Amino acid sequence: MDKLKKVLNGSDSNEDGGPLSEVIEGTSLGWGTRVKGFLACFVIGIICSILGVCFLWIPKRGLILFAIFYSIGNISSIGSTMFLMGPVKQIKKMFEPTRLVATIVMLVCLVCTLCSAFWWKKAALALLFCVLQFFAMAWYSISYIPFARDAVIKCFTTCLA
Repeated sequence: MDKLKKVLNGSDSNEDGGPLSEVIEGTSLGWGTRVKGFLACFVIGIICSILGVCFLWIPKRGLILFAIFYSIGNISSIGSTMFLMGPVKQIKKMFEPTRLVATIVMLVCLVCTLCSAFWWKKAALALLFCVLQFFAMAWYSISYIPFARDAVIKCFTTCLA
């Protein structure tokens, strides 16, 4: 358990981050508070996503409400992991070369989902961006599991061959 805490906190590296790392370390939350924050944000994200699916069946405005709540759910889910790793380390990990494309596609789709719901008022476009957001988020999420992307690619190439 201590090794997991060190990895998630970034304490297992021996690099000196200078004054910024001292400030971040001095203001960091305790492990119990981090887990509670993670769970709270993650549960809020799941609830928002489920509410979005429920709103999908409401006539006229349902698809727009779905897009909004689904996007809020994704933002909350990503925000939940910031409690475990810290915001700086999470953002660094999000923009590592292995996750860069998935992160950019997910963030662009998230913004486009909200734009299509609020400004463009195109429900079908909002739904399309939600689907793309889902696949980008899934691809981003499995990047944290060793060899998961390779397994998914192999599975699809085997199924399509």
